[in-house]
Amino acid sequence: MTTTRTMTLGGFALAGLLQAAAPVPALAHGTGAAAHAAAPAAVLPQLAEVRRATAGFHDVHAAIGAGYAPFQDKNGIYCIDHPTEGAMGIHYVNGGLVGDAVLEATKPEALIYAPMPDGTLRLVGMEYIVFQSAWHAVPGHTQPPRLFGQTFHAGGADNRYGIPAYYALHLWLWDHNPSGLFEDWNATVRCP
Repeated sequence: MTTTRTMTLGGFALAGLLQAAAPVPALAHGTGAAAHAAAPAAVLPQLAEVRRATAGFHDVHAAIGAGYAPFQDKNGIYCIDHPTEGAMGIHYVNGGLVGDAVLEATKPEALIYAPMPDGTLRLVGMEYIVFQSAWHAVPGHTQPPRLFGQTFHAGGADNRYGIPAYYALHLWLWDHNPSGLFEDWNATVRCP
């Protein structure tokens, strides 16, 4: 049985489908060692903290229990891909974390899972997201946010996700991304 659950992200409602009766696929996972090798030395301690904080989310049931739910874009697509750049995968978003202007390295707003050929999901990374309106409402926040020495990129209000203008930063901590640790698209991730 499929039920619809509405997620609210800072007052913006998003529909996410959860399988209420069917079990969520078991997860396979990698070590992410290649991701650490590509990281600047100054951020390695932070990345180690994030790995410890997110290690339990290899089990998608743990992610759901922590308030994360599958997110679909405005066209109802769960697995986000690009025709030439690769994919991001399936985002599990925690609506309670997205709507504020707080960015904590150990509490990513979204977890990213790669769908595997056998139907399982594999945790590959995370995404840090903040709505531009929330960010700039804080005194002193005149520039895009930064985390891990990286500046977040801006997404306008007219985006495929159907959300307000936002800032985002990907972190491929659990899977190697040949394009880079903080790039949006990963050529090794595939959507079915």
